[in-house]
Amino acid sequence: MSHSLPALVVVDVQRAFDEWEAAGKRRNNPDAVARIADLLKAFRTRGAPIFHIRHEGTKPTSSFLPQNSGYAVKDEAREAPGEAVIVKRVNSAFIGTDLETRLRAGNITTLVICGATTNHCVETTTRMAGNLGFDASLVRDATWTFDRIGPDGDKHSAEEIHAMTLSNLNGEFARIVVAADVIASLEAMRQ
Repeated sequence: MSHSLPALVVVDVQRAFDEWEAAGKRRNNPDAVARIADLLKAFRTRGAPIFHIRHEGTKPTSSFLPQNSGYAVKDEAREAPGEAVIVKRVNSAFIGTDLETRLRAGNITTLVICGATTNHCVETTTRMAGNLGFDASLVRDATWTFDRIGPDGDKHSAEEIHAMTLSNLNGEFARIVVAADVIASLEAMRQ
């Protein structure tokens, strides 16, 4: 029997990204963390499972080293008592963690994925969720990314990267949704 409620997977909502912004990196979706807070509230209200993913850097220059300020979770996305916190060291929340084991043990088949960044850990986790057979939804207004320079020196805006990532994932690995629709469908579900 599958779990009737979806699980919320919150990927890497950590202070390192605030530090990147403060250092001049430009991002899209300035309201993404507010949408993540809305999702957390709705999932908590329904008693739906929540999995918090943290990235732990392994390179000496990483913004995500556990002893550094960037490792800490942003206040708006802090876990509540009893909510799972899973630490990963690569882009996918499924590699080197017990996330899949926990989901299978809970008979959870539907995932709602949000967090940062759209084209790195969120995308990798979403692709793997789809490949592993989970019914995944990616919340487009609850994830964000940063401007990047491509291999040929081309500048790509965060908005372009975000849109292309959503296009790549859409239908093949996940449904692309908005937070308000996730919350409305959660509220409409009966226990």
